[in-house]
Amino acid sequence: MSMKLEVLVVPVSDVDRAKKFYEKLGFRLDIDATRAEFLSQGVAVSEVFHDAGGGLGGGFYADPKARAPGPDPERRSYASYATFSDPDGNVWLLQEINKRQPGRVDAPAFASASELASALRRAEAAHGKHEAKLGKRDKNWPDWYADYMLREQAGEESAA
Repeated sequence: MSMKLEVLVVPVSDVDRAKKFYEKLGFRLDIDATRAEFLSQGVAVSEVFHDAGGGLGGGFYADPKARAPGPDPERRSYASYATFSDPDGNVWLLQEINKRQPGRVDAPAFASASELASALRRAEAAHGKHEAKLGKRDKNWPDWYADYMLREQAGEESAA
């Protein structure tokens, strides 16, 4: 399971213990799979719940009575939740995302400029073969490169 967590400061009493705890977890938001994975690692995770008022977030943060059992009836993104606590009592809220909202798409990550340059070279070589099959210059090459690089990064077959 792949999860993303961006900049966060978490107070802990034992850094090594906290590090081991979070290393076991992974991090991506598929509530059913994530919850099952956390449970298999011995983490006490709440049952899945949603906002009883039908909204996307809100009242249930402060008032557990605003929580309805089970996932959001429409299975909307950002509408089903589960919680767990780490060894220091920090409470975490997991949120199910089936389809990201515009602007919240995971971007490819390259560790360095040379890694990105290598990926561009591989895409260029594959695109040359693609243009040879077309028998002409591909005017839509930026979209082709983007698709190729994302598929390569995800380990999927590329339409070369």
